[in-house]
Amino acid sequence: MYTLSGMPVTPYQILAPLVALLAISYAWNLVFRQKKTIWEALLWSVFWGFIAAIALFPDLMSYLTTVTGIKNRENAVFITFFGMLFFVVFYLVMRVEDLEQRQTRIVRKVALRDSDLNGENDPHS
Repeated sequence: MYTLSGMPVTPYQILAPLVALLAISYAWNLVFRQKKTIWEALLWSVFWGFIAAIALFPDLMSYLTTVTGIKNRENAVFITFFGMLFFVVFYLVMRVEDLEQRQTRIVRKVALRDSDLNGENDPHS
Protein backbone atom coordinates (compact mmCIF):
# COMPACT_ATOMS: atom_id res chain seq x y z
CA MET A 1 0.00 0.00 0.00
CA TYR A 2 1.33 3.46 -0.93
CA THR A 3 0.54 7.02 0.14
CA LEU A 4 -0.23 9.95 -2.14
CA SER A 5 3.46 10.83 -2.24
CA GLY A 6 4.32 7.36 -3.53
CA MET A 7 5.98 6.17 -0.32
CA PRO A 8 4.94 2.89 1.33
CA VAL A 9 2.59 3.15 4.31
CA THR A 10 4.28 2.42 7.63
CA PRO A 11 2.62 1.03 10.77
CA TYR A 12 3.13 4.44 12.41
CA GLN A 13 1.02 6.05 9.67
CA ILE A 14 -1.81 3.71 10.55
CA LEU A 15 -1.46 3.71 14.35
CA ALA A 16 -0.88 7.44 14.97
CA PRO A 17 -4.13 8.61 13.33
CA LEU A 18 -6.09 5.88 15.12
CA VAL A 19 -4.65 6.93 18.49
CA ALA A 20 -5.34 10.56 17.59
CA LEU A 21 -8.94 9.74 16.72
CA LEU A 22 -9.40 7.92 20.03
CA ALA A 23 -7.83 10.81 21.98
CA ILE A 24 -10.02 13.39 20.24
CA SER A 25 -13.15 11.28 20.79
CA TYR A 26 -12.26 10.87 24.46
CA ALA A 27 -11.73 14.62 24.89
CA TRP A 28 -15.13 15.46 23.39
CA ASN A 29 -16.75 12.69 25.43
CA LEU A 30 -15.44 14.43 28.55
CA VAL A 31 -16.91 17.71 27.31
CA PHE A 32 -20.32 16.14 26.80
CA ARG A 33 -20.15 14.66 30.30
CA GLN A 34 -19.20 18.18 31.53
CA LYS A 35 -15.85 17.12 32.97
CA LYS A 36 -13.78 19.28 30.58
CA THR A 37 -14.35 22.60 28.85
CA ILE A 38 -14.83 23.09 25.13
CA TRP A 39 -11.58 25.07 25.10
CA GLU A 40 -9.65 22.10 26.49
CA ALA A 41 -11.22 19.74 23.94
CA LEU A 42 -10.36 22.12 21.11
CA LEU A 43 -6.76 22.33 22.27
CA TRP A 44 -6.60 18.54 22.56
CA SER A 45 -8.15 18.17 19.08
CA VAL A 46 -5.66 20.56 17.48
CA PHE A 47 -2.71 18.80 19.11
CA TRP A 48 -3.78 15.28 18.11
CA GLY A 49 -4.98 16.45 14.71
CA PHE A 50 -1.50 17.84 14.09
CA ILE A 51 0.03 14.50 15.10
CA ALA A 52 -2.31 12.62 12.74
CA ALA A 53 -1.65 15.04 9.88
CA ILE A 54 2.12 14.66 10.22
CA ALA A 55 1.76 10.87 10.34
CA LEU A 56 -0.45 10.74 7.26
CA PHE A 57 1.36 13.43 5.28
CA PRO A 58 5.05 13.55 6.28
CA ASP A 59 5.68 16.15 3.58
CA LEU A 60 3.89 18.66 5.81
CA MET A 61 7.13 18.83 7.77
CA SER A 62 8.88 20.31 4.75
CA TYR A 63 6.19 22.98 4.60
CA LEU A 64 6.58 23.64 8.33
CA THR A 65 10.34 24.08 7.96
CA THR A 66 9.79 26.54 5.10
CA VAL A 67 7.19 28.56 7.02
CA THR A 68 9.23 28.75 10.23
CA GLY A 69 12.56 29.27 8.50
CA ILE A 70 14.11 26.39 10.40
CA LYS A 71 16.28 24.27 8.15
CA ASN A 72 16.17 20.97 10.06
CA ARG A 73 12.82 19.13 10.10
CA GLU A 74 13.37 17.68 13.57
CA ASN A 75 14.09 21.13 14.99
CA ALA A 76 10.93 22.47 13.38
CA VAL A 77 8.87 19.79 15.11
CA PHE A 78 10.62 20.42 18.42
CA ILE A 79 10.13 24.20 18.25
CA THR A 80 6.48 23.83 17.21
CA PHE A 81 5.62 21.49 20.07
CA PHE A 82 7.67 23.56 22.49
CA GLY A 83 5.55 26.57 21.54
CA MET A 84 2.38 24.55 22.02
CA LEU A 85 3.58 23.45 25.46
CA PHE A 86 4.23 27.06 26.47
CA PHE A 87 0.71 27.89 25.37
CA VAL A 88 -0.73 25.02 27.43
CA VAL A 89 1.30 26.00 30.51
CA PHE A 90 0.11 29.61 30.18
CA TYR A 91 -3.47 28.39 29.95
CA LEU A 92 -3.03 26.17 33.03
CA VAL A 93 -1.53 29.03 35.04
CA MET A 94 -4.56 31.16 34.19
CA ARG A 95 -6.88 28.33 35.29
CA VAL A 96 -5.01 27.87 38.60
CA GLU A 97 -5.23 31.61 39.31
CA ASP A 98 -8.96 31.52 38.60
CA LEU A 99 -9.40 28.56 40.96
CA GLU A 100 -7.42 30.36 43.67
CA GLN A 101 -9.70 33.39 43.37
CA ARG A 102 -12.80 31.18 43.56
CA GLN A 103 -11.43 29.41 46.62
CA THR A 104 -10.68 32.73 48.31
CA ARG A 105 -14.25 33.95 47.69
CA ILE A 106 -15.72 30.72 49.08
CA VAL A 107 -13.51 30.81 52.19
CA ARG A 108 -14.51 34.44 52.83
CA LYS A 109 -18.22 33.64 52.49
CA VAL A 110 -17.93 30.67 54.85
CA ALA A 111 -15.92 32.70 57.37
CA LEU A 112 -18.46 35.54 57.31
CA ARG A 113 -21.34 33.11 57.65
CA ASP A 114 -19.66 31.34 60.57
CA SER A 115 -18.85 34.63 62.28
CA ASP A 116 -22.52 35.69 62.04
CA LEU A 117 -23.63 32.40 63.56
CA ASN A 118 -21.19 32.79 66.44
CA GLY A 119 -22.18 36.42 66.93
CA GLU A 120 -25.90 35.60 67.25
CA ASN A 121 -25.31 33.13 70.08
CA ASP A 122 -23.05 35.47 72.06
CA PRO A 123 -25.09 37.07 74.92
CA HIS A 124 -22.57 39.93 75.31
CA SER A 125 -23.21 41.32 71.81
